[in-house]
Amino acid sequence: MAELLREPPSSATGERTFAFEDRDFRRVCRMIYERAGISLGDHKRDMVYSRLVRRLRARGIERFSDYLDLVDADAGDEPEQFVNALTTNLTSFFREAHHFPLLATQLRAAWQGGPPLLVWCCAASTGEEPYSLAITACEAFDTLTPPVRILATDIDTAVLQSAARGVYTLDRIDALEPARKRRFFQRGAGANAGLCRVRPELRALLEFRPLNLLDRDYGLKRGAYAAVFCRNVMIYFDKPTQYGVLQRIVPTLAEGGRLYTGHSESFNHAADLVSPCGRTVYRAAADGGAR
Repeated sequence: MAELLREPPSSATGERTFAFEDRDFRRVCRMIYERAGISLGDHKRDMVYSRLVRRLRARGIERFSDYLDLVDADAGDEPEQFVNALTTNLTSFFREAHHFPLLATQLRAAWQGGPPLLVWCCAASTGEEPYSLAITACEAFDTLTPPVRILATDIDTAVLQSAARGVYTLDRIDALEPARKRRFFQRGAGANAGLCRVRPELRALLEFRPLNLLDRDYGLKRGAYAAVFCRNVMIYFDKPTQYGVLQRIVPTLAEGGRLYTGHSESFNHAADLVSPCGRTVYRAAADGGAR
């Protein structure tokens, strides 16, 4: 899932062209909680205005209440646009880097021949994280065709389309080692100068699919995934919502599977579902528990 937008510049709190009442903000809070599980505090009011006012202008609507009526009516793609507008995508290649060597070790130990190992990235955003997983798999097995397949999902359909293209400005890969840049990216020339693209072999390891973590059924096979990356998503959910999401994620883990989470996320309230087995890494509580 895309992450909630950080606070806007102070200018966003100035005079407003569109009336935005307390009841409008409370309604937005209810709607985004119901649709995406995101809990908004009062301090997010200016952010909500600055993001949604763009949708009012795009639709030629003058009142927030009328716009929210449109979303509630499930009119066209506006409910999707509503969710997309209130989420953004703070991400980078190899963010929270300590997880990737752990994953490489896990994948090498888990594969005993046979079908590819499955990895699920729950918050694909613009693609940096799932492509980092793909690079890790390639390096773990020293081949561009490792026995690994990656499912990359997000609630935001717009960022998924960007991720599937796998095209980035060169500054997005500045922090990567030169060897990684050469091996896994193609540098643009001419009209594409200043851009890079992930290699086709890397893209072939991934499947991109929209998925809302609030859905009751993810449509995923039980016990199938060697690793699930659900990082920096749960911090926007309240505890009951976190618990419900974990109830649906944990059954997808294979025996010995691992759940990788964000550095600010803790699941002490779900000890019956997951058990820590490393730095922000969990296994299913019911797993026999080889660490």
